Amino acid sequence: MRVLLVEDEPKLAALIHKGLTEDAFTVETAPDGETALELVRSNSYDIVILDIMLPGIDGFAVCEGIRASHLDVPILMLSARGMIEDRVRGLDTGADDYLTKPFAFSELSARIRALLRRQPAGAFLVLTVADVILDPVRRVVTRSGRRLDLTQKELALLEYLMRNAGQVLTRAMIAEQVWDVTWDRLTNVIDVFINHLRKKLEEGGEPRLIHAVRGVGYVMRSADERADA
Repeated sequence: MRVLLVEDEPKLAALIHKGLTEDAFTVETAPDGETALELVRSNSYDIVILDIMLPGIDGFAVCEGIRASHLDVPILMLSARGMIEDRVRGLDTGADDYLTKPFAFSELSARIRALLRRQPAGAFLVLTVADVILDPVRRVVTRSGRRLDLTQKELALLEYLMRNAGQVLTRAMIAEQVWDVTWDRLTNVIDVFINHLRKKLEEGGEPRLIHAVRGVGYVMRSADERADA
């Protein structure tokens, strides 16, 4: 699931980014309000985490701009300003929740999950490829009715593959979307995680669904479709 984090303080942004990535979210960061509005209007996000004190356009104006664009994405405001007037203003401009700094990451994570659960039925479609089913909100994966015990990174990797089923994904694309880093040709981290994921998917003797495309990357497709490996 994709998160837009709007935070101008580099250390805090890095901490939140790290925590959300470990929770299997794909995170994009905007350091100011103008960048945030550009990203929200040109991309699809499952939730926006929005700081109020930003250079240029503040968080209140960003929130108003998002709602003026008729975008229903959930917005969680973050601010060191904890006065009732500030919280009321944030909610009145269109935010769905308001969290005062400093905060524990566990509370931020819980509030994000709560906002995602409140979305209308069908807002987050359950993903299905062959006999693999992934519920992105509940973070539950099954194959042929057998529940898979995946790490957060394996879950994020599988979700990315399933959302792009039938499409060949390069290692660079996977690194950027799942690890949010530039792929280093000297590392085999992606291949290692793919192998771990394959073993768990095929533990019950089911056919292979994640296939290698030589010299390119990987693709997830039904077992009866032709693959290179």
